[in-house]
Amino acid sequence: MKDERIWTGELNDAYEIGGRVGLYDTTLRDGEQTVGVVFDPDQKVEIARLLDDLGVERIEAGFPRVSQDDWEAVKAVAAAGLQAEVWGFSRAVPADLEALAELGVGFSVIESPISDLKLEAIGVSREKMLDRITSAMRFAAEHGIHAAFFGVDSTRAHRDFYDRVYSAAVDAGAREVVVVDTLGIASPEAVGELVAHTVELVGPDVPVHFHGHNDFGVATASAAAAVRAGARWIHGTINGMGERAGNANLGEVALSLRALYGIETNLRLDRVRAVSERVRALAGYELEPWKPVTGITLYRRESGAVASQFHDPPSIEPYSSELVATERSIVLGKKSGIDSIRIKAEELGLDVPEERRAEVLAAVKKLGARERRLVTDEEFRALVG
Repeated sequence: MKDERIWTGELNDAYEIGGRVGLYDTTLRDGEQTVGVVFDPDQKVEIARLLDDLGVERIEAGFPRVSQDDWEAVKAVAAAGLQAEVWGFSRAVPADLEALAELGVGFSVIESPISDLKLEAIGVSREKMLDRITSAMRFAAEHGIHAAFFGVDSTRAHRDFYDRVYSAAVDAGAREVVVVDTLGIASPEAVGELVAHTVELVGPDVPVHFHGHNDFGVATASAAAAVRAGARWIHGTINGMGERAGNANLGEVALSLRALYGIETNLRLDRVRAVSERVRALAGYELEPWKPVTGITLYRRESGAVASQFHDPPSIEPYSSELVATERSIVLGKKSGIDSIRIKAEELGLDVPEERRAEVLAAVKKLGARERRLVTDEEFRALVG
């Protein structure tokens, strides 16, 4: 049954996928790699609790070997009593793995670079890296760690080596695997093909994840392609934060999957905006006001042509403001129209007779154009007065 708060029409019906997919949040690790962002352990616990309340099923608490703060954060998040599974992050090196075992982390991504570009950059041969990966997976299995193999830059790895690595990782004890578009270079079609290939390669008992970056602006589309191809988990961050152009934005992914493909997630869309704002405040950066799901201008209407249809939300919006728990509003400026004046006057309880609206509109447009900004409610009252 379709959600009556989503107004996308019938065009997408032929492409509906249905079903459910899990969301894996990496805000506390990959998201913190946003340039200049540092979360202390208490902030990470706060964010983890917000993610838990948001409905995220898997939360990556961090990479304990990075610093003492990260060690303490992983420990604190793991002990926070969350409903979500708490995951660690590790390289396929003994010291990282021993840290996971010491902390008692029950779930972890274990990463290794597998593209020739990455291997040549760090001076490690394919065979040596393959040995590191299998040793790491055996260590995880022997220490009761539910591990997901994470092949860094896997979208640029040679297919023959990719197949060897992922097959060997599973044979050595990896319980799950992650297709990783580290530099966001893969088209959605290419992601779909690689995920489908990986699902076939590892078999039905090994869940396949997709971890995508947004360097070409297609991370959300790639996530949808991955789900269509059989991925069971999608990685992302709050606000899409992360290194370079960031990661897939979990709020955008969840909304797009639901509204465009009929795929449900456990994410509480009515809480996304509040969590987005709190994470943004803790991180100390600004968001584009026109961002999907969380942007502050998403339900603000300045255009006079749009204001004339403001009474009929489905005519001017693809999904209801109720879906993401925010309010619709009319704002005034250079682009306002007669209906904008009427609606704003009614909202503020001002008496602006029909014969005066053109005069007030002209004053609003003049002020907005001169100041190159919106006209405030106080200024509107003064113009009316």
